[in-house]
Amino acid sequence: MKKKIISVVVLLMLCCLRGTEATASDTVLVNVQDTLPVPKGIRNMMFYVQRDPNANTVVYELNLLEQGIPDEKDPIHPFWIRYADGGERKELNYIQRKFAYGLNSKKLGKDSYELKFVCYSKLPLYLRKGTNGKFHVYATINDKQAILNRIFVRIEGGTFWVPNVLYFELKGTDAVTGKVVSERFKP
Repeated sequence: MKKKIISVVVLLMLCCLRGTEATASDTVLVNVQDTLPVPKGIRNMMFYVQRDPNANTVVYELNLLEQGIPDEKDPIHPFWIRYADGGERKELNYIQRKFAYGLNSKKLGKDSYELKFVCYSKLPLYLRKGTNGKFHVYATINDKQAILNRIFVRIEGGTFWVPNVLYFELKGTDAVTGKVVSERFKP
């Protein structure tokens, strides 16, 4: 419903700008994920996760020790930006950390970790230092290594414990070409 409303609003805005009536060829589809706020001003943000039905966002930031190296026990720290509550930063609760948005990490070597979501272990992510000397989280997107920027989860119905996930969308930057890449897949 929200997607349809956004499409209608965009269509009406286009017509107002052009000063004409709407036609079927003017229909513009707007993806819900493209209307959500993008977290800003988070110094060590690696990536973020958004899902419908609301704009609240889970941010995954690099958890560095004083020496500038990741904490081996907890290299990535997830937290909420509660846009529905004025953009307040809030820690994940126990259930969210252990059953939904938390990450399991395994050290692979110096400055290298494998990360997996507690709720979906089939998607391996890798925290490593890039050629620029900065840490990034890498994922395979369209069969290419990419620096992960965002994950969007499309949910339609289900329950609190078992939501009906229609798809995941990964979005990032190709590690070789620097081009934006994205891929949708069903869990």
